Amino acid sequence: MSKAKILVADDSPTHLKLTSQPLIEQGYEIVTASDGEEAIEKAESEKPALAVLDVVMPKLNGFKVCRKIKTSPELKGIKVILCTSKNQESDKFWGEKQGADAYVVKPFEEKELLDNVARLLGG
Repeated sequence: MSKAKILVADDSPTHLKLTSQPLIEQGYEIVTASDGEEAIEKAESEKPALAVLDVVMPKLNGFKVCRKIKTSPELKGIKVILCTSKNQESDKFWGEKQGADAYVVKPFEEKELLDNVARLLGG
């Protein structure tokens, strides 16, 4: 059985791989984007079940991408995990205000990411 499709958006190729690899190993289908605008385009064209968004990205940051997904009638069903090095409580609070379903701080443990994904996708 194929698992859900997940959009991973990060402008760092290293972080893109670190985030995508454990998800691929769990059998998820991965779609990637390297900036905020591409993340929105991929969300619209690929209709992933979940998006893992870096906050600090070119063009549109992860907070803005999250808000756009959560306020769009056709995208609002997408679960969003903000995955970022921004580790202040104020950042987490702001992420939740944008509609993020989870907030994971880099560097993260694979288990933390996978547990959040499984929880949000009901797996």
